[in-house]
Amino acid sequence: MIKIKRLFVCSLLFFLSCNRATEIATDTTNIVAGTSKITGIITPDGQNKDSIMVTIIVLHPISGESVRHNILADQSGYFSLDFDMETETSLFGLYTSVNPHKGLVIRSINNDSTHIDIAYDSGRNIKNVDVTSAMKPYDMRQGMEVLNKMIDYRPDRPNWEYPRFYDKSTDEFLNRVKSNVSTRLAQFVDDDDLFSKEFKGFISKEYRLFVYTGHVIDYEAEMKRNYRIITRDTVNTPEIQKIDRSYFRFLKDFHLNDPQYLHTYSFPEFQNLILQNEVLGLPVIGESDIPTWLASVKVILADLVGFHDGPYYDILAANAYGRQLNEHVKQLSEKQKENIAHYWKDGEIGKILFRKNDQVVELDKVKSPVVVNDISSVPEDKVMETIVSNYKDKVVFIDLWATWCAPCLEAIKQFRSTKGDFNDKDVVFVYLTNGSSPQKLWEEKIIGIGDEHYYLTDTQWYTMMDYFDFEYIPSYLLYNKESVLMNKFSTFPGNDAVSGMINDLLK
Repeated sequence: MIKIKRLFVCSLLFFLSCNRATEIATDTTNIVAGTSKITGIITPDGQNKDSIMVTIIVLHPISGESVRHNILADQSGYFSLDFDMETETSLFGLYTSVNPHKGLVIRSINNDSTHIDIAYDSGRNIKNVDVTSAMKPYDMRQGMEVLNKMIDYRPDRPNWEYPRFYDKSTDEFLNRVKSNVSTRLAQFVDDDDLFSKEFKGFISKEYRLFVYTGHVIDYEAEMKRNYRIITRDTVNTPEIQKIDRSYFRFLKDFHLNDPQYLHTYSFPEFQNLILQNEVLGLPVIGESDIPTWLASVKVILADLVGFHDGPYYDILAANAYGRQLNEHVKQLSEKQKENIAHYWKDGEIGKILFRKNDQVVELDKVKSPVVVNDISSVPEDKVMETIVSNYKDKVVFIDLWATWCAPCLEAIKQFRSTKGDFNDKDVVFVYLTNGSSPQKLWEEKIIGIGDEHYYLTDTQWYTMMDYFDFEYIPSYLLYNKESVLMNKFSTFPGNDAVSGMINDLLK
């Protein structure tokens, strides 16, 4: 995946929170179930204006997700979008199909409109940006550039080797991560006087969250990756030392009551990992009343995060409901609605959760039930033949994905509503993953996906990846009704493109 997409999806406004009585505000920002609007004109040099796609990624830190909007510009290059917001001000990401590697960070304001004009030169580089947003141009244009440089940085020292951690102590690992993050920030951010002070805070928090979300929170998965990179062994699994809750003592360094976290792209994923981590063992909120749930959570987290009270806990409770709504695509029960209304009264957090629930009610109408298929005993060279043979006289669309793959999850999320258009047609949607997806987490995530699922052995998976020359995921296979492979590709091309491929085979 290209760098700018990776950060926006991850996977790149914390949070002005509220408790039952008061809204917590920082500067002019507080939580609000609001809306905003953006308009603009994209002017390329030498490219048709009516084929330009504008992608906008809006953070919803209360419901716990990032929302991607794809807007096709008209023949004049004009585009317009009304979108939901969850804070009084928000930072959203924007890039276009003219050059998706060059992204902008733009500030939006609740109940206001932002207009942006972007002109490109003949090399498809951004030549000029005019925007009504009250934001420093350097922050807007260079923020994502610097973040991506830090993410992709590799030392150029002679004889540098990828660090080995899978058989080292957790202290050594955590100390190295902390040191590396500080070094990168010092190198790329701290001494750059062109960034505003506020934006330096945003970049620092975003980069730290990105690193810990991707490489630290799930210790076992990271050590297995480290082992595979160091040894090139994709068959055997090393014995990883067991950790306990004390491993998460690094959370104290984050100062998670800081409201600026609600402006960071990685915050929703960070929260989701905290909520589902098996070592931490936070309870599922379910139909528990919120004060009782928070009390049990604080017993586990308070010493680790360094505080017993503060807005962070209310955000975590909201995110716990958001996880049900987003991942399981499961609407709130009447008891949950009652608990939310009792705790937050008429506050904005409750309004946000109920707004999201209304959206899930509509999605739930087109979601198919989950079917889990076991082919673990099938020889690796017969896997695809076996899968496709299960769906005779059907168009078969196969998605290779993993629970840890942010672009995979974003693509699945994008395609939810479009997939529902095929409910009454001769097409089946199949999802394949392997042991790199923790089985318990996989079982949770597929509830919100629906359709046909296979959990392959590692040997089956890597044999299949090699056979189809896939180097990364998400990757896709499309078979016609005669079980003939008609298309294979990596990276999700968008709802319209996939729908077009499927419809062509249904004719």
